[in-house]
Amino acid sequence: MKTFDVLVVGELNVDIILDDIQGFPKIGKEILAHNFNLTLGSSSAIFASNLCALGSTVAFMGKIGTDDFAVTVESSLRQKNVDTGFILKSDTYKTGATVVMNYDMDRANITFPGAMEHLKEEEVTDAILKSAKHLHLSSVFLQTALKKDIVRLFKRAKNLGLTTSMDPQWDPQETWDLDLSQLLPVIDVFLPNVLEFQFLTDSDNIASGLKKMSPIANHVVIKDGENGAHLWSDGAMVSKTAYRNDTVVDCIGAGDSFDAGFIHRYIQGKPLTECLEFGNVTGAINTTASGGTAAFKNREYIGAIAKNQFSYDIEK
Repeated sequence: MKTFDVLVVGELNVDIILDDIQGFPKIGKEILAHNFNLTLGSSSAIFASNLCALGSTVAFMGKIGTDDFAVTVESSLRQKNVDTGFILKSDTYKTGATVVMNYDMDRANITFPGAMEHLKEEEVTDAILKSAKHLHLSSVFLQTALKKDIVRLFKRAKNLGLTTSMDPQWDPQETWDLDLSQLLPVIDVFLPNVLEFQFLTDSDNIASGLKKMSPIANHVVIKDGENGAHLWSDGAMVSKTAYRNDTVVDCIGAGDSFDAGFIHRYIQGKPLTECLEFGNVTGAINTTASGGTAAFKNREYIGAIAKNQFSYDIEK
């Protein structure tokens, strides 16, 4: 019997968020930010936390240090009911940290990877994989030791009967060197945003990228910000419009929250178009509070935001 609905393998770090910044940093000069927040960061952790808040059972596999940031990461995940029993602690490497500089609807990030770069594929054992029904991985480019064996990890998961998903996230080196021909056949749901998709497929638009990807992909979900999201499956593409929030607090983690909504419905066996719409709702809910997890306190809280601000019933 599986213990968890979803096993998340991914990067772990804290976010140091700066808001209301007076200008942009310049060498040799100092500027001020009038708001500051230290919170759980990492796309993978935001996904895991919000997926748990929606009602799925979730375990996390990653690597952190033994410093104060590690305490913040673990305690934050536990507060969200994410199981942290598989997380590895390193005496050699420090916990990762990201400085997030918010500017209206956009942001600039600086990340210190730390321990996240040193998680290895063989450390995600078969016993760990067997504990879950579904494997999700985020931010493959930040996990350099894992990345070189990523195809083997997903093949093992599929051979053990898990369904799979992956959000590649941004490549800081901008080389976009993933072997999609080997990787996509063992990923059931591939979840890039539109820019990541275009860079990964070396395409100018979604249509030309899908033409390249269609012979090897299963389901492709492309997040497109204010334009909503697009689903490609069985040779056809369906788009769903975004749920608009006219009072956005920030967009940190909105894509990860979309992923959580989509996968929450996907593992329940819901129609893919319903998964797509629910992803749009959870992405919009994310923008109603600062950081990636504040709007996802629990299912009742999420449901109230969905109903009151977006006229959506999450129980339907």
